[in-house]
Amino acid sequence: MDRRKFLSAGGFSLTAAFLAACGLDRSERSQKLLDLAEKKNEGVERTLYRHASMDHAKSSAKLAGMAYPSYFVSKTVPVWDERVRGPWALEVDGLVQRPTRFSLDDLRRLPMRRQRVNHYCVEGWNAIAIWEGVRLSDLARVVGVKPEAGYVDFQSFDDDYHESWDIESAMHPQTLIAYGMDDHMLGVAHGAPARVHSPVKLGYKNTKYLTKVVFLPRRNGGYWSDQGYEWYGGT
Repeated sequence: MDRRKFLSAGGFSLTAAFLAACGLDRSERSQKLLDLAEKKNEGVERTLYRHASMDHAKSSAKLAGMAYPSYFVSKTVPVWDERVRGPWALEVDGLVQRPTRFSLDDLRRLPMRRQRVNHYCVEGWNAIAIWEGVRLSDLARVVGVKPEAGYVDFQSFDDDYHESWDIESAMHPQTLIAYGMDDHMLGVAHGAPARVHSPVKLGYKNTKYLTKVVFLPRRNGGYWSDQGYEWYGGT
């Protein structure tokens, strides 16, 4: 089921029943209704997705290539400057047994996955690219994620952009810490030196310009989630 069909099938979610609340004053009752709708909607998403399906871009579909959209929240494209910041590294900590800093070379020494998948934007467009990187689930095994970790926060140097995920989505076999795109090292327009990429989440959940991965016992927010976008953001 594609996004438009899902959204049109209002019977699957309580959200449609409460949309009128968006036009009311921001009363406590209205907010409670919206919070309930979001909670129920997330429950439906978790049930439908179950993180068992795999995304496969159609063989007839072309790679987006140079037309692949770029996005960042800073005033200019974020570029890691080693002269100012020192060598780039990805810090992985939180509820882990072995907090670790991974250089780009460290990541490239881990088992590499290459996948040709869709990228789904909340605005309604899709783009296809080939991504190369290390599965987050493999990275999690290296650092020894603790059983009580239920969420993961992905943080970046793009004006402190971050988004948090549920652990099931993060451990999906197509969720990558990507450092390559279309058989080249990742470019600055698309999140270099490394970024999150997975077809199981909408684009705004796929944090670019990654610097830190934190395993958490409880969810926190995110750049867009804190501005009213859906926190779960599943595809």
